[in-house]
Amino acid sequence: MPHLRSRVATGKASRYIAQLCKHFAHKVDATWDESAGDVDFGFGTLRLAADTEALTLHATSDTPEGLARVEWVVTDHLQRFAWREKPTIEWSAAAPSAAPSAD
Repeated sequence: MPHLRSRVATGKASRYIAQLCKHFAHKVDATWDESAGDVDFGFGTLRLAADTEALTLHATSDTPEGLARVEWVVTDHLQRFAWREKPTIEWSAAAPSAAPSAD
């Protein structure tokens, strides 16, 4: 199963988890709290984790096409929500064990 990971430097990670998950929850299953979130797009999933310095994103899908779609959707939305910060969002291949904990 293909995986991608991104660590986005920001002091507002908890805020972005809430914004992204709340927005996505209008159309797909999403759960979140102040430190983590999970989104199931149907074509792939996203796990988010916040710490004081960054927002960690971990995307998975059964297909490379689905993974590319998760990457595009999440990048597009985060760039719009974080427009004041202009975050650098760089994705890289990740091992399944690299998923942040949603505990």
